[in-house]
Amino acid sequence: MPSINHVPHLQTALKGPLLKLEKHLLDHRTEIESWFRKQFKNTPAPFYCSVDLRNAGFKLAPVDTNLFPAGFNNLHPDLRSLAVHAAQTAVTQACPIADGVLIIPESHTRNTFYLENLLTLQTILESAGYEVHIGSLIPDLDAPLLVELPSGNTLTLKPLIRKGERIGVDNFFPCAVLLNNDLSGGRPEILEGIEQTLLPPMDLGWSNRYKTQHFDHYSDVTEAFAKIIDIDQWLINPTSISCGPINFKERTGFEDLANTVNRVLDETKAYYETHQIDCKPFVIVKSDSGTYGMAIMSVNSADEILNLNRKQRNKMASVKEGLQVEQMLVQEGVYTYETVNGAVAEPVVYMIGSQVIGGFYRIHTGKKATDNLNSPGMHFEPLSFEESCALPDDNQNPDASPNRFYAYGVIARLALLAAAREIAVAKDALTDLTDI
Repeated sequence: MPSINHVPHLQTALKGPLLKLEKHLLDHRTEIESWFRKQFKNTPAPFYCSVDLRNAGFKLAPVDTNLFPAGFNNLHPDLRSLAVHAAQTAVTQACPIADGVLIIPESHTRNTFYLENLLTLQTILESAGYEVHIGSLIPDLDAPLLVELPSGNTLTLKPLIRKGERIGVDNFFPCAVLLNNDLSGGRPEILEGIEQTLLPPMDLGWSNRYKTQHFDHYSDVTEAFAKIIDIDQWLINPTSISCGPINFKERTGFEDLANTVNRVLDETKAYYETHQIDCKPFVIVKSDSGTYGMAIMSVNSADEILNLNRKQRNKMASVKEGLQVEQMLVQEGVYTYETVNGAVAEPVVYMIGSQVIGGFYRIHTGKKATDNLNSPGMHFEPLSFEESCALPDDNQNPDASPNRFYAYGVIARLALLAAAREIAVAKDALTDLTDI
């Protein structure tokens, strides 16, 4: 069996026998790993990525893929060595001559959770052997800003400057520039046209990117993958349909949105009935761009869309940076049957390059199995090594919980491959424009 050392053995909240899909993935790991190697050789993975998963037992699928992930501070310290090794490989592949990395963060100064994430990311890269500084886009910042963190550490944010076609801080202008800013507010002019390697490219920020495009790529990826290991694609692919334009404040576009909700509900209901799945279909309606769990709702019928009150419409009308929602993604709802201490949970898997480096559970005590958990009141539980072995083990009980995470790593890497294809398409489009 080939080495699968990039998929750690982790503790999981979901106990009991491995479900049929999980066991099938484990049984076909040789074909799976061979296929992934070929795919990522042809289409290199993004520098980093996090994927939110939902495990309904009968279905395991991603519901969000973040190309500018925060939350590295929520990963268990036991897994730090995996992140360091993966970072060394990813930086070398992106910029072989790099001896330093410049991080461009969000302009938060009060969100200490995000700032702890920045410090963790900086520490991972420094441990990988790179000089690392953080260049801030905060307006009018003209001197280093030292931020005291709850952990007792201090984070230093430096004014970002540009000299010619390079950006940096002080006299530090490295080859590799790592974006940890999702660009919801647009593309910063200071970053346009730089000659350094920007990871990921700005075209993948939320000012350009749509979730529908990602899930279109994901559907293509899973169609090919499902044939390789002989499974029904539906088991790992949530139906996802774009709908718009819509204006929640002016109540325009609601009929089309309601019709799309009905379409997804009907398709899901038909599948449930054909395969004797005793669950009630539901749909997630969310902004087709943006993050932070904003402009998202779970609905059981189209009438819920048509009867939204003013408070609900206002909540759905805008996302991060106050940007108005104009396009929606209507997605098949996937139940989550993960629990931690009785509270609903969903696994979030983190990757650097093509390697899984760990993850955590997003937990919400005030939500149920059909709700969006990325909302105020959530908390996180790091996933840690359950035992020293980093390989699925043929000699241990296949129902052992460490093997469960292998399935999560497979689905997360399918979403990662879809993101890699997004980047490839964006680069091809940029090349075409340059040639004109």
